[in-house]
Amino acid sequence: MQPTTAEELAHLAQELELVAGAQLDEAWSELGGHNVPIQQLGSLLLRRELLTNYQIERLLRGDRRGFYYGSAKVLYQVGAGAFARVYRAANTTDGGILAVKVLRARYNADAEKCKSFRREGEMGRLLRHPNIVAIEDVGQEHTSSYITMEFVEGQTLRELVRIRGALDLARGLDLIVQMAAGLEYAHRRGVTHRDLKASNVLVSSLGKAKLVDFGLAGIDADTGDKALGKVEHPRTIDYATLEKLSGMKDDGIRSDVYFLGTLAYLALGGAPALVESRDRAVRADPRRFTTVVPLATRAPGLPRDVIEVVGRMMHLDPLERWQTVTDAKRSLEQLVEKYTGDAAVTVPAPAGPAAAAPVAERPKVATRGSLMLVERPGRSQQALREFFTKLGYKVLLTENPQRALARFSTTPVPADGLVLCAQSLGEPAVEAFNTLTTDPFFSQVPAVLLVSQRQTALAERAAVDGRRKVMATPFHSREMAQLLDELLEKVA
Repeated sequence: MQPTTAEELAHLAQELELVAGAQLDEAWSELGGHNVPIQQLGSLLLRRELLTNYQIERLLRGDRRGFYYGSAKVLYQVGAGAFARVYRAANTTDGGILAVKVLRARYNADAEKCKSFRREGEMGRLLRHPNIVAIEDVGQEHTSSYITMEFVEGQTLRELVRIRGALDLARGLDLIVQMAAGLEYAHRRGVTHRDLKASNVLVSSLGKAKLVDFGLAGIDADTGDKALGKVEHPRTIDYATLEKLSGMKDDGIRSDVYFLGTLAYLALGGAPALVESRDRAVRADPRRFTTVVPLATRAPGLPRDVIEVVGRMMHLDPLERWQTVTDAKRSLEQLVEKYTGDAAVTVPAPAGPAAAAPVAERPKVATRGSLMLVERPGRSQQALREFFTKLGYKVLLTENPQRALARFSTTPVPADGLVLCAQSLGEPAVEAFNTLTTDPFFSQVPAVLLVSQRQTALAERAAVDGRRKVMATPFHSREMAQLLDELLEKVA
């Protein structure tokens, strides 16, 4: 029944456990009583962030469903496709943020569609990797099938390139390697994706790439993980057309390599390799694959070896293509190392007793390891670089905390530890530092957050633990050396 008064709206919100009684009491007190227009109560609850626009709109319609899916309380819609809608939600168990994918109502009576949707969730739930979106739950609420999953703050690779155009070489290669790492893990478990495309790659605001939607994944009968069982090999029309053209049916691994190549082409070239269309006839036309504009023509400024690696991924002859994602990933990692934007700097300590004094008790330079220093260019960065070099570390430089996190998302990690300078970078340095502590993927990364003695508020917000510490400047070289020894020893 649709509420018509403020009291009826409040009763429905409380009955559905969207708002607590105490919170409503405070709202009534602020409004000066219950005899107020229904829109006024709704506006107050919205302003106090007790309800979202999505929730209020459904309440005003008298809806009693669509607010909860399992332990997820829906906040608002973030995306929609022909098959399902995606919502941002809060986990009622721990307050964390989730994404909820809900099958559209018109498919609820379609047994085949429901089966395919649930299969996507069950498949994804068994694939756990930093570069694959984690599936948490698969279920049904009333008549609606849903999947709850990790929420990624960011955008799809398609959206990212549409907004920014071709990515710079270092960032583009880094994202491609991350995609390859997630796909490599799936292949090792015997799972092929079968629907790799730019809208199925999420790129977080921290630069982490994650594969999503394994709804068409195939499992190899011989190499597949026993926990995943044995299923048929469905595939998109794009995969089917490629495999028909190359004469290799159900060539899952090498087809995934090809479409990973199209993602690399998009990221580095700024435009899709294949003509995009929803028309099945267009997508089934072999000329879509035989008339691809060469990457060298699309992006003539790219290095020749980069073009060659992507070209081999997209070779129409599967025998000339990389035979595994692992093979392609190794070559991509060599390109990352060659073209990375982070400059490795090793500056020898000046001669003389005075200069040598701070590190007199330290081992030789070659034995100390490496650090990534996150600080803006200038005298401070130069001084810190020389300081850590004197302590015996190879130093990598970057001024962007998010770039640093993205680099530590790759394998192998670029350095043994991370030093973030909040004196000049402020809040972004603290946010990156806290991500290291709270994100399980970075659990092994040692880090030091440098703050000035005036930055007490920033220091108090830093999430420290056994591997992440805060140090205020100024400090003595012996203090820093001891702290780094302690942090790096824990992950040695």
